[in-house]
Amino acid sequence: MQSILDGLYQQSRNGDNFYKLIELMKKDENIRLAYRNIKRNMGSLTAGTDGMTINDIKVLSTDEVIEKVQGMFDWYEPQPVKRVFIPKPNGDRRPLGIPTIWDRLFQQCALQILEPICEAKFHNHSYGFRPNRSTHHALARMKSLVNRKGTGFHYCVDLDIKGFFDNVHHGKLLKQLWTLGIRDKKLLSIISRLLKAEIINQGVPHKGTPQGGILSPLLANIVLNELDWWISDQWETIQTSHPYSTNSSKYHSLKRSKLKECFFVRYADDAKILCRDYVTALKIFEATKDFLKNRLYLEISPKKSKIINLRKKASHFLGFTIKANKKRNKHVAHSRMCPKARNNAYNKLKKAIKEIRKKQTPESVWHYNTIVMGIQNYYSAATHINCDLNHMSCHLIRRLYNRLRRDWKNATKQDMSTTLRKRYRDYNPKLYKIKDIVLIPIHAQKHKRAINFTQSISNYTKEGREKIHNTLKVINKETLRHVQRFYTNYRTVEYNDNRIAKFIAQYGRCAITKQELGLVGWHCHHKIPLESGGNDNYNNLIIVREDIHVAIHQDDSNKANSILNKYEIAEEKKVLFDKLRILASRTPIFSPEQKLVN
Repeated sequence: MQSILDGLYQQSRNGDNFYKLIELMKKDENIRLAYRNIKRNMGSLTAGTDGMTINDIKVLSTDEVIEKVQGMFDWYEPQPVKRVFIPKPNGDRRPLGIPTIWDRLFQQCALQILEPICEAKFHNHSYGFRPNRSTHHALARMKSLVNRKGTGFHYCVDLDIKGFFDNVHHGKLLKQLWTLGIRDKKLLSIISRLLKAEIINQGVPHKGTPQGGILSPLLANIVLNELDWWISDQWETIQTSHPYSTNSSKYHSLKRSKLKECFFVRYADDAKILCRDYVTALKIFEATKDFLKNRLYLEISPKKSKIINLRKKASHFLGFTIKANKKRNKHVAHSRMCPKARNNAYNKLKKAIKEIRKKQTPESVWHYNTIVMGIQNYYSAATHINCDLNHMSCHLIRRLYNRLRRDWKNATKQDMSTTLRKRYRDYNPKLYKIKDIVLIPIHAQKHKRAINFTQSISNYTKEGREKIHNTLKVINKETLRHVQRFYTNYRTVEYNDNRIAKFIAQYGRCAITKQELGLVGWHCHHKIPLESGGNDNYNNLIIVREDIHVAIHQDDSNKANSILNKYEIAEEKKVLFDKLRILASRTPIFSPEQKLVN
């Protein structure tokens, strides 16, 4: 699908309109790719109103799945959405709508075609729910604006849209899709029906996009894209009659005008507009409220939306507090964990400690460590993360001592894995272990500077993909394309998908001989055969040469050995070959004294 998606992206950049998108969404390759993307999402194991999960789909053949999804495009009627509420930190509950697994697969097919079209039209400084972008990129953008040369942008307009996902205007959204160039009327009709899918016990919604749906994040960005460009066109991307060679010379000339000098950064429905003075901030704040109300039919939250002087007070953004503190003769951005984030992190750790006390298992100890590393990884972007984690550690060490002192033992860095020793090499704290797993110290984390997003990175250009990864260069691309294009009809969709994943994981080489594989002459082998109770799971598959596959199943050990003599096989691969023969209920060759095991 890559060439098709690249073409859509380039056409959208050129300002073209799109009329026959349904045909692309119904393509066999697009449906198989949608299954692959849905499967790796943990939410695929969550059942909708029909009680089905991805496990009910993976046993079907590839042709059955393709036929089912293509039939849904012919006449789409969304099934009722399951309503689930999840708790928010402030005590409220966030409503989620969970479509059925077939509806999610259907939406994923649509998303894959719509995303490159929309990505070409989205603003550079919108970071929420977009590929390759993260909260740290949004944080870096805001810090860079505060740290700008000169006086800096120290007046921040905090914008928080009131109940955004529940108040999206359906008619306005469909018009915005049309404006972006999506002119396929059948597709627009499908999206309209999708937005009006019945919610169990609540009826048919007349506004809003269901949080939890596959398409919802993209549709939300489409709604707010108009706001992004409106704010940007006030100053940053305003068109001038005179062409300027650089942005700096353009902005220097614009300062003599009465335009509002401002820059923005947005992550989902949380937006910040940075200005140099209070008067400009007040004007843009009032103008933005009016734009949201009259153009997008949305309102801001009065409690969370305000103007902040960053030199006096901190602004909260994505779990961080950002403030402009004086340093020598200028102000620079200092960031910390916000109090709410600190409390949430502390409560998670308390709960994990309680679980260790109840269940003395390696899993419970490792779960605690994963929470610690998750907190460290995310909040390391704060400039003063060491202060926050030290404060948390002082309280946490008492709880650890009171709850676990009878169960832990003294430990050293040598008890850690190689990866963890490398991660915490600059720290020498007192360490303890439970079930031979070292408890990671929460305070052992330094600040890591968040870096601005490189705008040339893209999933839909060759140059952009090269900046993301280079791993596929070691695989023959013609062979890989052949593997992706052709599949075994009589096998399940799970087998055909895992076959691709296994081929990539082995870098297109035989697991036994380590030789590079061609278009033909190899086989995806079941370690435990299907007739012996095996399945099509990823861990039960391995890619080998065709003659090696014959040798694995060969009853005559001499014939199997004669096949192997054609290759130079490493000792560890000989052990692997014997294991495969044992699992296939055959006598091992290199270690014949081993007993047959199931």
